[in-house]
Amino acid sequence: MDLAQGLLLITSIHLLAAASPGPDFVLVSQQTLSNGKQSGFMVSIGIALGLSVHIIYSALGLAAVIANSAAALWAIKIIGGCYLLYLGLQGLRAKPADNTGSINAQKTITKHSNVTAIMKGFLCNAFNPKAPIYFVALFTVVLSPNLPTLHLIIYGAWMMILQLLWFSTVVVLLSRPSVNRKFQRLGHWIDRVLGGTMILMGLKVLSSKIN
Repeated sequence: MDLAQGLLLITSIHLLAAASPGPDFVLVSQQTLSNGKQSGFMVSIGIALGLSVHIIYSALGLAAVIANSAAALWAIKIIGGCYLLYLGLQGLRAKPADNTGSINAQKTITKHSNVTAIMKGFLCNAFNPKAPIYFVALFTVVLSPNLPTLHLIIYGAWMMILQLLWFSTVVVLLSRPSVNRKFQRLGHWIDRVLGGTMILMGLKVLSSKIN
C-alpha cells in the first residue's frame, strides 16, 4: 500500500471513529457550550495531543501487547473510568456563572482555563481504554513491517490533524450565535447534564468486561 492509499484509508476510518459519540465528543460539547469557543478549541487541541500517545506506542509495536494484556487493559480501564467519573462530578457541581470580578482576575482565570482545558482533552483521550484495540486494528490494516519511518510519521500526524479538524468543526457549530444563545443562560445545567452523561460513561467503562 502506497502513501496516498494509506492516507485515504486512514482518513475514512479515523473520521468515522472520531465522529462516533464518546467521552471526547461529550467533553468538547460541554466545554464549548458552557465556557465558550476558546475552551472548546483548547480541549480539541488536548484531544489531538492525547492521540499522539496511542500513535507512539502503536508505532513501537506495543498496541498489540497492550490489547492482549488483561493487566494492562484493566489498569487503563480503571484509570480512564475514574477520570471520566472525576470529569462528571465536576460537571454535576457546576453553579451559575458569577460575572463579578476584576478584568485582571478574569485574564488570569482565562490563561489557567486554557491549560486546564488542554489537559482535560489530553487525559480524556490518552486514557481511553478502547484506544489500544482500535489502533491494533487500524495499524494492522494500514501498516506493514517494512513501512518507512517517514510514512509512519506522516500517518500519525495526519490522524492528529483529522482529530483536531473534526472537533474544531464541532466547536464552530456549537458556538454559532443561534445555537449558543439558547444555551448561554443554562450553562450550569448543561454542565450537570453532560457531567451526568460522563459519569454514566465512566461507570460503563468500569463495569465492562475485558475480552
